[in-house]
Amino acid sequence: MSALSELDLQRLREAIELAHEAIGVSDPNPRVGCVLGRSDGSVLGRGATQRAGGPHAEVVALRDATGHDLRGCTAWVSLEPCSHHGRTPPCCDALIEAGVGRVVVAVADPYPEVDGRGIARLRAAGIQVDLAEGEVAREARELNIGFFSRHERGRPWVRVKVAMSLDGRTALPDGRSRWITSEAARTDGHAWRRRASAVLTGIGTVLADNPRLDVRLVQTELQPLRVVLDSALRTPTTARLLEPPGRVLLAAARDADGRADGLRRRGAEVVLMPGADGRVDLPALVGELARRAINELHVEAGAALNGALMRAGLVDEWLVYQAGVLLGEGPGIARIEAPAQLAAAPRWQFVDLKSVGPDVRFLMRPIASSTRDTP
Repeated sequence: MSALSELDLQRLREAIELAHEAIGVSDPNPRVGCVLGRSDGSVLGRGATQRAGGPHAEVVALRDATGHDLRGCTAWVSLEPCSHHGRTPPCCDALIEAGVGRVVVAVADPYPEVDGRGIARLRAAGIQVDLAEGEVAREARELNIGFFSRHERGRPWVRVKVAMSLDGRTALPDGRSRWITSEAARTDGHAWRRRASAVLTGIGTVLADNPRLDVRLVQTELQPLRVVLDSALRTPTTARLLEPPGRVLLAAARDADGRADGLRRRGAEVVLMPGADGRVDLPALVGELARRAINELHVEAGAALNGALMRAGLVDEWLVYQAGVLLGEGPGIARIEAPAQLAAAPRWQFVDLKSVGPDVRFLMRPIASSTRDTP
């Protein structure tokens, strides 16, 4: 492997930026960007992955480069080119047929049918392939953190979003919470919904707030699957989240009153996943979502479900919006047992901090996360 040049790193970052265009578009496929060019700095084509079943980033870039002689050029890609025939032909073949002389890859693809095979296939065709390391590889992996999680751990990346006051309250004592944070924070929250393959909430939130849980405040081509944890199937058939756009999955532990049929007539899918405690089996649900190709699971729920996810060890990341307001009494972000000692309290580290309008947004991950859990 040769050392990457400054031009290589610049082009890889451009490819990663292009890959951001695939957010809300390419799921369940990864978000990928590709830049075609030469060592003199000229750019011949650019592309990002389109909707599932459509062209991948490399093919889009090749089409963008129509009219150019691509023999001997370099392709900089944010993820290893695919080597298998799925809904589309292998991107490796397209690059080989175009006469590309070198491919620079930000990060290898964890998908079992690729996972190094794309790099091997290109090299077997006589193409030089260089794989990035360090920060640019981390950036590329971060963009597809859910895709990596699903293929490496067998479950989606679980992100819990909360909006809270300066004193850590998510609502007034009577449950009123509209609006703790600003319009800018709410719009930003919808951008994170757009990132997700699915949005999860609990029946308590459905009954209290009657949310839609779709993406409205930012543009998107895809709507995430809306998932409700509803052990006793108490979701009203008039609930707003049963309305278009998007699909709805209700996860229940029992259907004692035969309510499932009415909810199915409203377009919802109902699955029974009872756990030993008579409630929905959370690890089983998360595993089922992985089997449904859910990459990122975005949770917008109350303290009870947030606490249950914590106790099950399923929270990978907190997405927190904090407003400069004091509420006094009211619910917190998660209902958990107090530790016997301060040293035993779960600890999280800040991985991102940003002002959003008058509010602050921060991301936190467990300090004990392995490198596979935290790219």
